[in-house]
Amino acid sequence: MDGEDRDVNLREDSPTVAVQHKDKTRRKSSTPPNPNPNPNPPARQRHKVQQQPSEEGSIEVQEPASISPELCNWIKLNAKELKIRQMDRCWAAEVVNDFRENLLKFLRGSSDQPFFQSADFLTTGSYFEKVKIHSPDEFDMMLKLQAPSRLNMTKLDGGLFYHLEFPRPTRSPIQAFLLENELTLSSSKILNEMYRLVRKFLKTYRVPDKHCRWEVNRKRPNSPAVTLSLLRTENNSDELISVDVVPALEVHSSQGWPLAVRNGPDVDNWLGKKVRQEIKSLPCYFVPKRLKGRNLSEDAKESWRISFSHIEKKIITSHGNKKTCCESNATKCCRKQCLMLLKSLIEGLKQHFPKELDDLCSYHGKTAFLHTLSIRFNDSMWARQKLPACFLHLLGALEDHARRGVLPHFFVPSCNLFSPNVFPRRALAFLVGALEEQRREGLPLLKPPAPVPPLRLRSQITTPAADTSTQISAEKSTAVMNILVVVVAAALGYVLFLCK
Repeated sequence: MDGEDRDVNLREDSPTVAVQHKDKTRRKSSTPPNPNPNPNPPARQRHKVQQQPSEEGSIEVQEPASISPELCNWIKLNAKELKIRQMDRCWAAEVVNDFRENLLKFLRGSSDQPFFQSADFLTTGSYFEKVKIHSPDEFDMMLKLQAPSRLNMTKLDGGLFYHLEFPRPTRSPIQAFLLENELTLSSSKILNEMYRLVRKFLKTYRVPDKHCRWEVNRKRPNSPAVTLSLLRTENNSDELISVDVVPALEVHSSQGWPLAVRNGPDVDNWLGKKVRQEIKSLPCYFVPKRLKGRNLSEDAKESWRISFSHIEKKIITSHGNKKTCCESNATKCCRKQCLMLLKSLIEGLKQHFPKELDDLCSYHGKTAFLHTLSIRFNDSMWARQKLPACFLHLLGALEDHARRGVLPHFFVPSCNLFSPNVFPRRALAFLVGALEEQRREGLPLLKPPAPVPPLRLRSQITTPAADTSTQISAEKSTAVMNILVVVVAAALGYVLFLCK
């Protein structure tokens, strides 16, 4: 995030909270402008850009010949309103840090499941990448579990999903999660055990705010996470914070990435060949996610999906072509602001069209963003003052991917995230129309939702009952005074009448 922002992080190596910078005063957003008051919009110029080598060829992004001042101001205004309030950051950081620290202590001290005793957390997701928008209400935590030896990794699709098994039987604690053949590592057994341990932990754990509690959500199909919600202790309380705890199997250090992804992402022109080698040297993780579809094979039912969350965080954190980009005394860029704006627009589209765009998620926007960064790699192309033009270019890139039905996974190019079997053609056509309409109407859905009340500790909140009783008491006092005034006035009038 830029140096003008203030930031409170859940630190990766410590459960404490770090306050870094001061936040600017939030401003209320206004009605979105129409960049084309003329019913006949201006002609657009086609701007061809070269995509990283792929079978699909190059992408073609349409950009407006010029951007109206109204639209520029609208984009800049909403970029500022995406910042998270400092008060909310502090509250969420305290609660989530305490949960993470105590869960880790519980797992390391648990005698009934030795395999989880060496677990550790990886902080991943939009909050730790500093691209979280609106409110710090969602957190991702990867619980790192170390594989004791080398694994046979057999891909089940283009390179995202795998069947994992040991070459020979093992006597390590992980044997509790093997299938009957004593070789295949069961993703469902690992995930079920994670649920059991978290529920057991919550029986004795207490939230720092005694008026809140954690609750485990129902299992979601094809989800690799144990999802928890922080709720007020009152009945029918709204969710304050959601946390996804994802068990992640770390491949043994003697083993590299699977063959399908061994080349690493195409970041040579952007981040450099040295960074690419550093990325390829990082550990490989698998999360217990099941392939979608019916009539799955036995191997597919126990599938694992390779995860690049830790690498995405590294890339987005160190995003500049020059190593000094966005450092304290260096030139600032607008890359992260563009991603946050795109996430906000995707969120707005999903809120307005929940059924039609059910398959759309922020990761589609993130993937289009990473591809765009690898193409537009010079820092000068992302100068802070170019925010409106850069965002519209990114939006055009996503629109072009959707129109062609091709969005290669950034780390597994052979996997198409807009393939008909994962993103229906009808939904894709609707997405193209929705994005075109947003451009034409001046991006009305870019506006964030109405601000939510600050997330505060219970001790800082006046209870509704107290507010109500105070209001009633004041109303009663006013009514009594009015009656007394009327009575006194009537008595004086009667006395004057008698004197006459």
